[in-house]
Amino acid sequence: MIMLLVAVALVAAVAAGVAAGRWWAPQRRAVRAARPDTVRRILLPFTGAAISRRAFDAAVRLARVEHATLMPCYLARVPLNLPLDVPLPAQCLRAMPLLETIEQRAAAQDVPVDARIIRGRTFRDALRRILDDEHFDRVIISATAEANGGLDGDDLVWLLRRADAEVLILRPAPEDHRQVASAVAGHF
Repeated sequence: MIMLLVAVALVAAVAAGVAAGRWWAPQRRAVRAARPDTVRRILLPFTGAAISRRAFDAAVRLARVEHATLMPCYLARVPLNLPLDVPLPAQCLRAMPLLETIEQRAAAQDVPVDARIIRGRTFRDALRRILDDEHFDRVIISATAEANGGLDGDDLVWLLRRADAEVLILRPAPEDHRQVASAVAGHF
């Protein structure tokens, strides 16, 4: 009889523990998601009027899962014969529609966006400036084989050595030409 009472008490205790765990775990996750320990940010630098669809999708997925803010950053080159703070209307006309497209697509997936345009004498200098001024948990960058004036292999090696964050360099397959671009540029 005592064994039966001990067994019933043990089963009741286990059932109560399971029930409490099922109730308490979602409550803790909801509180943790509502006020994360730190602000997580993912940098997505680019230099042209379009960005690889694979790099964008990876950045949005990671930002959504980690409750992070996506920071697309257009790297603007300022010629040496001009002051660093000179207006750059042509580069802004190219960057702003893409930044707006990125923001709309990320917002549609409930990912907060903090877009930037960063100036530098070179793309690497602009990237150095944002890395010095801000803290990032991840840097996601698209690498292409095209020599169109973007970040080259030396810049990517520099980024791997210099960034105080996880760096993800994505190179789409050679036949994958999908891009995220603004409607103004005519790509989707």
